[in-house]
Amino acid sequence: MEQPVGQPEAAVAVSEIGVDAGRSDGRRHHDPLDTRGSVSAHRPDKGKGRRATLILAYKTLGVVFGGLATSPLYVYPSMPLSSPTEEDYLGIYSIMFWTLTLIGVVKYTGIALKADDQGEGGTFALYSLLCRKVNVGILHSKRVESNSGVSQHGLPEGTEKRSRLEKFFEQSIVARRVLLFIAILGMCMIIGDGILTPAISVLSAMEGVRAPFPSVSKSLVEALSAIVIVVLFLLQKFGTSKVSFLFSPIMGAWTLTTPLVGIYSIIKHYPSIFKALSPHYIVHFLWRNGKKGWLSLGGTVLCITGSEALFADLGHFNRASIQIAFLCTIYPSLVLTYAGQTAYLIRHPNDHEDGFYKFIPGSIYWPMFVVATLAAIVASQSLISATFSVIKQSVVLDYFPRVKVVHTSPHKEGEVYSPEINYILMILCVAVILIFGDGKDIGNAFGVVVSLVMLITTILLTLVMIMIWRTPIVLVALYFCVFFVMEGVYVSAVFMKIPEGGWIPFAISIILAFIMFGWFYGRQRKMDYELTHKINLDRLETLLSEPGIQRVPGLCFFYTNIQDGLTPILGHYIKNMRSLHKVTVFTTLRYLLVPKVAPHERIIVRKLGLKGIYGCVIQYGYADSLNHEGDDLVTQVTNALIAHLQTCLSFSLPGSPVEVHQEVAYIEEASRSCLYRRGKACRCGPHTRED
Repeated sequence: MEQPVGQPEAAVAVSEIGVDAGRSDGRRHHDPLDTRGSVSAHRPDKGKGRRATLILAYKTLGVVFGGLATSPLYVYPSMPLSSPTEEDYLGIYSIMFWTLTLIGVVKYTGIALKADDQGEGGTFALYSLLCRKVNVGILHSKRVESNSGVSQHGLPEGTEKRSRLEKFFEQSIVARRVLLFIAILGMCMIIGDGILTPAISVLSAMEGVRAPFPSVSKSLVEALSAIVIVVLFLLQKFGTSKVSFLFSPIMGAWTLTTPLVGIYSIIKHYPSIFKALSPHYIVHFLWRNGKKGWLSLGGTVLCITGSEALFADLGHFNRASIQIAFLCTIYPSLVLTYAGQTAYLIRHPNDHEDGFYKFIPGSIYWPMFVVATLAAIVASQSLISATFSVIKQSVVLDYFPRVKVVHTSPHKEGEVYSPEINYILMILCVAVILIFGDGKDIGNAFGVVVSLVMLITTILLTLVMIMIWRTPIVLVALYFCVFFVMEGVYVSAVFMKIPEGGWIPFAISIILAFIMFGWFYGRQRKMDYELTHKINLDRLETLLSEPGIQRVPGLCFFYTNIQDGLTPILGHYIKNMRSLHKVTVFTTLRYLLVPKVAPHERIIVRKLGLKGIYGCVIQYGYADSLNHEGDDLVTQVTNALIAHLQTCLSFSLPGSPVEVHQEVAYIEEASRSCLYRRGKACRCGPHTRED
């Protein structure tokens, strides 16, 4: 039973009761606010059966893997190679193969996809997961508490032994702030990725026009790329499902044709290319080239670009579908495509700067150009979808301004679209193409984003392993050492490219971080003020007993985030208005991670101990269409209050029948007199909304 501060137990009339607003029987039901019981009960099972999973896996091609599958368009042109030899190319291919295998297969497909937060993926989802399970957050208002008597790890309270790392984070505000900074940096980098991926993918694909037509100017290529980008962003409003049906055949054609061309190139130019799978070629390459070899890692890291979308787009699909699509199509396609490119370059070592199209036989050049251009558009979709996902996560957690988030599917919570963010991304992406038209500069910026996001994911996953999964320390150490060292080397290489375009994502991140930290700071100060100055029932009773304060007829709503006490705005309102309505309802909106909230769980009401003072929680899911204004909401709440009071009477709970009937009469009278019109103030008083 929830109980406001300052309210004695005897004053609590009844525990929270959910009421179907359209009924008046006041039937009791389970408490929907307990743990995530209602969440799991209502959450749809994504992809039932093998057939549905395979269909979903096919659809992921059009959304999740575009950036990863089209990376061959720009990897080799982004490398600063000078007179490369056969041994150099074998070393580069070995680096790309093991990067795809370790980071793509082991880290993301094998480990990261299991670290979802309510079905959502990405760096900010990892931070959200840590905040829910361990006390590492800073804004506590958004934490989801567990059942009474049950620990946050699912064990009975008192039986769980917390790790030293968990205790350290709980005791150190500095450590929690650093963790928040890391999570926000990762989110900012993903948004930067959503800007750079469309730019470099489409620009690299459109460069193919200049090979058969050298007279085509670079400016024209940039203009055509910008037009394609604008069209792509205008399609976002139709939702991921519709876009994926359109794009999946394109990516299916791309992932089939490029490895076939790769096999042809291997047979024709260098059949023994797969000897480069031996890691000793990596050691020889770095030893022989020294600093130049180390700097070339800034280009090879682009072979794994888009891997974060594989994780961040988890909310749009499910784990099994993404794993099947990656392991059965994308991974073997990339291995064969890069092998074919490398085989060609071993025989033509000076063609690496001429881009992807040198690798294509002349007889199929134009069909491959069309497929590559369409695939580049699909590549942009994967990071755009991921950007929408992380924005939605951060908005729900109060770490980002409340932009409009539209759920474009009634079945998948993660399928979202934000009009404001969409058009901002479009403008920034077009600006990057027109201002930084040089593919190498964009590639350098891209390398910074890719390597930093991977490193941040590794750090957060390590914390999840230790504090939530309780993985044996030997396995954690093995995971951390392998991936932190590997990605740390990549980060050190791309940081040398900051003056050559690598500063672009940092500029974007600084702007975004300023917005997020400003919003976070304001929300934290607001919450601290509310909790410090909240009004308990004793204080409210004192205010109402002051001379000149009257209880006037009518109905008044106060919207508030505080559930443990009353909002401070109430005190200001009473002092200025010198009155309070006979029926006053303190209303909280609660977002649940379910598609739709059942009608009988929509409105949770309780009597707060004073006559005519009630608490109300309105719950809604991501697919619910909830209108916060108009007669309909007022009617639903008043019906719920009446049903609640009738329930109290039928269960013989505290309060005489006469008092209960009188309160019901007050509510009915207030409801009739409250001529609330949409968009206008109520005649009987303001519907005060805090926030």
